[in-house]
Amino acid sequence: MSNSSLLVIQKLLSTNAYLGHRIPTSDFQKYLYGFRNEMAIINLEKTLICLRRACNLIESIIRAKGHFLLVNTDPEYNKIVQQMAKRTNQSYINHKWIGGFLTNRKHMKNVQKHFQNFSAHSKFQDASTSSPFDFFPHFRKMQKCFEGIMTHDIPDCLVIINANKNSMAILEANQLQIPIISLMDSNISNRLQKLITYPIPVNDDSIQFVYLFCNLITKTVILSQSAWPLPRKPLSRGRGP
Repeated sequence: MSNSSLLVIQKLLSTNAYLGHRIPTSDFQKYLYGFRNEMAIINLEKTLICLRRACNLIESIIRAKGHFLLVNTDPEYNKIVQQMAKRTNQSYINHKWIGGFLTNRKHMKNVQKHFQNFSAHSKFQDASTSSPFDFFPHFRKMQKCFEGIMTHDIPDCLVIINANKNSMAILEANQLQIPIISLMDSNISNRLQKLITYPIPVNDDSIQFVYLFCNLITKTVILSQSAWPLPRKPLSRGRGP
């Protein structure tokens, strides 16, 4: 193992990324190093390999000027995901996944336009008047799901923070054959694990690891964007001597 890999492993160790559950699922066994005090220990060398594969995919998407969608439903990680999305100029969902968000795009585009109109209307309302959201509390919840969406286009990839809490997003992406990068803990179901194209075996309850992961993806995006060809300058049409 190279020195750089050892350094990354040490960082992963410091985040408790290796801590699994007492009873890991059968398909997850291949990612285990062993057991300690009846707790599953995740093999961080395999985690590192999976992280590299995920970063390679992100790099290829960004170099091709594509985009990905960040999916998170854990309130503890909301701020980390939101900051990452803004730094990388990518879309994100920090709330409960809306069924049909990917598989029923035509309807979702119309819904999103309605929310944008509501938002624009509420900005110009007098503070004493009621907002449309006051009459439809459910709309306010749904509006939060759209606030981080920057494009109507289908994403080239989903980046999911917690697989177990986002099974519907994984099912829809799989149905459309959209690549899925997802953190997955040792208690993930075998059925769900089979649908994840770029799994990252890790303790997904570690906020330190989630921060490290988001920082890694952010750096990958920024470096990939720096490789974009510079726009050609127009030829000077000034008069000669």
